[in-house]
Amino acid sequence: MDDKIKAKLEELRGMLQADGGDLELVKIEGKQVFLRLRGACGSCPHAQMTIKNGIERMLREAIDPAIVVERVS
Repeated sequence: MDDKIKAKLEELRGMLQADGGDLELVKIEGKQVFLRLRGACGSCPHAQMTIKNGIERMLREAIDPAIVVERVS
């Protein structure tokens, strides 16, 4: 499952990079994914929405509905 998560995150990075941001995969522990947002996304007031309503939702739909994404500062 880790490889599927990494591949999907790589796809999603393009969308964030188009807005001046990026993401860094910190670690995967089971179905928990820990990400650090960078660039414009790191300081955006909507960063938590990006994590939960964007990245987490897409990972759940594409890979496993039990995936949880956590933001790391």
